[in-house]
Amino acid sequence: MEPMERKLSLMKNTVASLLLATALTATLSAQGPGRGGPPVKSPEVGPDNKVTLRLRAPQATAVFTTLGGRTAMTKDEQGVWSATVGPFEPDYYGYGFIVDGVSLPDPVNPMVKPSVTGGFETLAHVPGPATLSWESANVPHGTITHHFYHSALIGDDRDFYVYTPPNYDPAAKTLYPVLYLFHGLGDDASGWTTAGRANTILDNLIAQGKAKPMIMVNTLGYGVPNPREGLGAVMGEPEKQFSNFSGAVLGEVLPVVEKNYRVAKDRNSRAVAGLSMGGAETFYVGLNNLDKFAYVAGFSSAFVMYPGARGNGGGRGGAGAANAGAGRGAAPPPMDPSVFEKAFPALDAKAASRLKLLYVACGVDDGLLGSNRAFKDFLKSKGIEFKDVETPGAHTWMVWRRNLTEIAPLLFR
Repeated sequence: MEPMERKLSLMKNTVASLLLATALTATLSAQGPGRGGPPVKSPEVGPDNKVTLRLRAPQATAVFTTLGGRTAMTKDEQGVWSATVGPFEPDYYGYGFIVDGVSLPDPVNPMVKPSVTGGFETLAHVPGPATLSWESANVPHGTITHHFYHSALIGDDRDFYVYTPPNYDPAAKTLYPVLYLFHGLGDDASGWTTAGRANTILDNLIAQGKAKPMIMVNTLGYGVPNPREGLGAVMGEPEKQFSNFSGAVLGEVLPVVEKNYRVAKDRNSRAVAGLSMGGAETFYVGLNNLDKFAYVAGFSSAFVMYPGARGNGGGRGGAGAANAGAGRGAAPPPMDPSVFEKAFPALDAKAASRLKLLYVACGVDDGLLGSNRAFKDFLKSKGIEFKDVETPGAHTWMVWRRNLTEIAPLLFR
């Protein structure tokens, strides 16, 4: 990003943050007891799986909730706005409020998914049976450790999370396989353990004997410095985004993990997977490093971010391109196969035959379905076998939690 563009990006982020902070401070000050009424309860899930959202904002003139779409809320005599939406299938759903044009998270809901550029999205949990992999269950739980490091390659300070399975003993002789699991554009390194429920999914599948005990690594998914200053550079410098990210994973994160944890170091004990931007990163890292990974799985992969994709059927520019077309009918034009030829110059059927799993998944209502089908056509043209998965759903965590639930039992077999 050029200096002036970076300054403008920082200014926009600063102004947006100030507006959000001002609105949130005013809204928060009205929520508690003694501020016009009893504490506000939000969200509240009914027995019919409908969800009621509430927000005390006596001075507001118009309030909407975004849960399941934009819905107008109504205000009572105490200045509390409310709306009931649904019913919803059991799962976790992101939502927020729009208060007089300003987007806000739910100030009384502690269940959140942070954004890399600041702020967070609140999550509504519609509980389901214990058979759902993402529901907390009475099973042994793994441990999540937060690591920080300076990336000499990328040139900034960043982080990653490591999940160790139940009964992991750093002093024991047991060696564990490792899943490197990447988040999408806009998320930070915690995306898979907050909204994705990945640690809970692994806890449950391991307890049920469906998945092998494994270590999971969730690293910050940006190959350009300081993504918190704005995501424009991520889309504007695709060569750096993918080559630098791959270099950081292989040269900085992987060595730290293998030095500090009891992990097996052969390719058959390493898997790489991810969603959206992280799905595109998954294939870039995995398929260009088949000597290091035997399992490669991408969910709703944002191939529109690849070098050369824009202006070549890759969709529109800007940070929104990676999440282009979350709904049906908004898909970018078909991608030219040359994009994949450039991304995977050494990939052929013989090289790919070393893979134990190549998994390509996307929701049928996802605007990225077309580019994922183009990638599958590219693989077919090379005579490369893969697991083709198209499920109901759009560009959402509801799809990706199910993708992870499906692939985890297939790993390290």
